[in-house]
Amino acid sequence: MEITLNLPDKLVQHFNQNRLEREILEALAVQAYQAQKITSAEVGQILGLPSRWAVDSFLKQHHADLHYDEVDLVSDRETLRQLRANHSNSTS
Repeated sequence: MEITLNLPDKLVQHFNQNRLEREILEALAVQAYQAQKITSAEVGQILGLPSRWAVDSFLKQHHADLHYDEVDLVSDRETLRQLRANHSNSTS
């Protein structure tokens, strides 16, 4: 979708004209992520970021709290338990 915006010169003067479109896209992606309208994976897809780590870094740079709740913690703990079990079985 293409959108045309009329931006005040007082606002535009604070941005690099060559990166303005990208900065607007990034700001919209951060806002949508913070409002939980899109996931971190979608942020990465929209912005063409190469990895989950790049997405996490981008969100951190833009002061966007990562969405991580108790369900994520339980899942990560289970994954860690399985990895430890697999590792101990392979070294035995």
